[in-house]
Amino acid sequence: MNSVTRRGFLIGIGSTATLAACGNGIGNKGAATIDARVDATEQYLHNSFPGTDELKHKAVGILYMPLITEAGFGIGGAYGRGALRINGVTVDYYSATRATFGFQIGAQQYAHVLYFMTQPALEDFRRSDGWSAGADLRYAISNKGGSMGVDTTTEMAPVVALVFGQAGLIAGATLGGTKYTRILP
Repeated sequence: MNSVTRRGFLIGIGSTATLAACGNGIGNKGAATIDARVDATEQYLHNSFPGTDELKHKAVGILYMPLITEAGFGIGGAYGRGALRINGVTVDYYSATRATFGFQIGAQQYAHVLYFMTQPALEDFRRSDGWSAGADLRYAISNKGGSMGVDTTTEMAPVVALVFGQAGLIAGATLGGTKYTRILP
């Protein structure tokens, strides 16, 4: 005889929320869908935050992750797909995954971009089987309406991250613990 305990019920809900985070709308529609979302993200980013044009021109490569979906109930996860562009041309496709544990409940979606400011940082990213955001990552944050907090310290970092477009019920979005893996769309 099966009986559902409160613990089993909560684990089931948490697992469902985590799996729901993986269905972020991109699915199996291939490279054309990812590229279209990356184009829209790039246009939104540069129209909304004009200061990012300088980063774009200085970067040796840019990873656009147009839609990351995150959900959690004690145990959580995030997933999204995007494209790496060098000189404005898509060269590879990547997924971003993240698992979280702790006091959390809710769901959110956001976009993020990684600007690779040095050739060695880009090469390390492309050579790795699964690159994780680490100590060489610096955040540029929105500090005044339509501008990003890009300064000399940020520009000298090997990798600059922008997180934007958050919508949902979980406060904050960071990239710590996010693993990026090359995929075939």
